[in-house]
Amino acid sequence: MATRNLIRYEFFVIVGLLMVFGTLIKLLKIIDFSSDWFWFLAGVGLIVEGVISLVKQKKFERKYKIIERI
Repeated sequence: MATRNLIRYEFFVIVGLLMVFGTLIKLLKIIDFSSDWFWFLAGVGLIVEGVISLVKQKKFERKYKIIERI
């Protein structure tokens, strides 16, 4: 299970690195491409982050029962 979490975090870091290096390549005018690709990568990164957060929340809810006081 720890390996799956590590893979998810690595994917999130890889998406971030792709955005950084893509921006650098575009700013240095090595390759000119549409900035829509950055929005695509940002969306993928947000999806991965959301999945990680959802999995952690589900684990927490299964482990601890939350009782609200009125």
